Amino acid sequence: MARDINFSSAISQKAFKDLTREAGAALSYRNTAPAEPLGITGFDAGIEVSAIDISGSGYWEAAFGNDAPSYLVIPKLRARKGLPFGIDVGAMYSYVPDSNIKLWGIEVSKAILEGTAATPALGVRATYTRLSGVSDLDLQTTGIDASISKGFLFLTPYAGAGGVWVNSEAKGHLKSIAPTLDTENVFQPRIFGGVKITPFPLLGITAEVEYQERPIYSLKGAISF
Repeated sequence: MARDINFSSAISQKAFKDLTREAGAALSYRNTAPAEPLGITGFDAGIEVSAIDISGSGYWEAAFGNDAPSYLVIPKLRARKGLPFGIDVGAMYSYVPDSNIKLWGIEVSKAILEGTAATPALGVRATYTRLSGVSDLDLQTTGIDASISKGFLFLTPYAGAGGVWVNSEAKGHLKSIAPTLDTENVFQPRIFGGVKITPFPLLGITAEVEYQERPIYSLKGAISF
């Protein structure tokens, strides 16, 4: 059964702001990587799945036409490439099956400390995502964060914090049934932590928990070299 975002009823400005916060949290760029850079020859590509609990919110019922799922599950394709000077760049694309939700994003990160066998890595990152395919909602996010990580054998735990700016605007049918809705611009902090497991050469599995409005759980499997 298709679960498109297609507003069946009008919502208040407060509900639209709350929806903006939670949709921005769900659709912003996940970290799912330690802080150390890939290096000039490095490349990382894989599949990521994130899930956020959206139950108990009337605005999600309106967005999904009274058939909102308990969890919004977002699968993604991810790729990152190492560049000189400790810089990595990356891109992401998502299509949620049986829905009109599509998402793309880009990231750039810089290692402040690249890390050694005895010292941790420290990095900063900037991200951008944009929702597409949903005619009733224009939403985009911009984020910045910093993270620290330290490898131990085949485990690399990491943690970080930052913030996300979310911009949303009602369009299409939602704008016609709620013409007074104003554009929302919100800022929200985020914290996250996770661990990358490398059970075999070239294969990395990363599990992460983030808190941004609500807990967000992510799992990524990637080929790295």
